[in-house]
Amino acid sequence: MDGKRIEAVEDRTIPKPRLYDFYLNNVVPELKKKFDYTNAMEVPKIEKISLNMGMGEAVSDPKVLQNAINEIELITGQRPVVRKAKNSISNFKLREGMPIGVSVTLRRTIMYEFLDRFINIASPRIRDFRGFSDKSFDGRGNYSIGIKEQIIFPEIDVDKVGRISGFDLTFVTTAKTDEEALALLKEFGFPFIKRDN
Repeated sequence: MDGKRIEAVEDRTIPKPRLYDFYLNNVVPELKKKFDYTNAMEVPKIEKISLNMGMGEAVSDPKVLQNAINEIELITGQRPVVRKAKNSISNFKLREGMPIGVSVTLRRTIMYEFLDRFINIASPRIRDFRGFSDKSFDGRGNYSIGIKEQIIFPEIDVDKVGRISGFDLTFVTTAKTDEEALALLKEFGFPFIKRDN
């Protein structure tokens, strides 16, 4: 390679995700004030987002699994890992080691980009959407929800989808309590059900 081409590649910088800047400039000061944190490092943050899609039909039709891999990769921008059965279950014609689902864990830049698209683009496209329940926390500051249709994401072409399938999303935070995690997600603009108190 010649020297000019190497310089051009080195000059490129990856821009920070919009939500990461929003977290540093808006969420951190707001949560510091609300929970009386003395240090910015005490403020909870989203550590990772896990996406899991179970595919029981993949046992009989391997094409279903390949479609799921392609769709999850389109949605997240990251190649998913194929999950395999740990035990054999004869009633389901399932043998140990057979592929039964896909999962992906998003961190850092790609996580914030996915979160931005999920909150601002995909969530409003859910049919009859009134908000997510604020009761789905696990007691340790992590939040899980189920999405019924993958077609809420604009990356998925509805005409090319073989079958509608759902998946689970888990938002893992560094919050010590559910109250802190709820406040964190609300500051990001997470669409929770509005309750009259």
